[in-house]
Amino acid sequence: MADARPTTVIARYESLVRHDEMKRDAAQVAIAHRLDSVVDDLREEAAGRLTRFLRRRKAKAVRGLYVWGSVGRGKTMLMDLFYQAVPIEAKRRVHFNDFMADAHNRIARLRSETSDDAVLACAEEIADEARVLCFDEFAVTDIADAMILSRLFARIFEKGVTLVATSNVAPNDLYDGGLNRQLFVPFIRLLDQHVEVVRLDTPRDYRLDRLEDHRVWFQPGDVGFERLWRALLGDREAKPTEVPVKSRKVHVRRAAGGVARFSFAELCEAPLAAVDFLALAKRFHTIFLEGCPVMTPAQRETVRRFIVLIDVLYDQKVRLVVTAAAEPDGLFQPGEGGAREEAFAFARTASRLYEMRSASYLHDAETTPLT
Repeated sequence: MADARPTTVIARYESLVRHDEMKRDAAQVAIAHRLDSVVDDLREEAAGRLTRFLRRRKAKAVRGLYVWGSVGRGKTMLMDLFYQAVPIEAKRRVHFNDFMADAHNRIARLRSETSDDAVLACAEEIADEARVLCFDEFAVTDIADAMILSRLFARIFEKGVTLVATSNVAPNDLYDGGLNRQLFVPFIRLLDQHVEVVRLDTPRDYRLDRLEDHRVWFQPGDVGFERLWRALLGDREAKPTEVPVKSRKVHVRRAAGGVARFSFAELCEAPLAAVDFLALAKRFHTIFLEGCPVMTPAQRETVRRFIVLIDVLYDQKVRLVVTAAAEPDGLFQPGEGGAREEAFAFARTASRLYEMRSASYLHDAETTPLT
């Protein structure tokens, strides 16, 4: 019999454990209790809004939480439980990169409307729409984002908004090595003032557990590919999104959190380059690639693009799940005496593809922070 609808993060978590949907983890339990403290503070803050309104006192943001740790530790799951438990309608849960893309669009619109300060006006809009912001996979890699975050969030926090975020890195490591990072540092200090920073320190990668026997290479039509896709999505729904690349964007038809799915044609027959693949690799920790064909010298540009794609994903330690018409070393057929350069390059690609299927690569990918 199903439990009555739980109202706290820890109650929702324990309900999942009781129904064998997950295994109890002490580190996750500790974070669940921290999140419940934020829920309690939000509930008290909401109860006191009328008194503050009558006394004309400014709202003060409830201190939020910044949860960081390696991939697969359950940060997104805990964020979902927190979002469900927050007793406020004016709340927003969004991937950080999607939030920043929306912010830049708002700023551009506000500038066209001759706003005196488009960044502050954008912050006002966001704060008016949501009193609680939940960011999944907080990562700052774009200089355009880095340069506005301090001013944007100074105003958002001033308006009484609470932030809860997950990330693979600690706040001090955000935008590490980025251009003009000294201009970003005030945002880190701002975060320290408005969120408690905690590490989800559990040795087990629960996402990796779902890669049954580390199987990530499938034949076309194998139901295991679809089953693994659904398992990694969990309760999330795959939706279209866009990944910024300099002055343009790469369209992604299916994505949820750090997982994205592409057809072979979308990545290797479209006019994409290494910079596009790098942006995708920094955004997604796991990429599903569907329908890899056996290639020939007649598809020279496609072959070269595929080689670059695998090089980038390998270097960035991205997990790759594939349906393919052959094993890695059979995906390119150079013919007799032709395409020697591509054949040589593809031999290295095939070797990397075999390595990317191995348990050691998958574990190494898990321990490599995505920034």
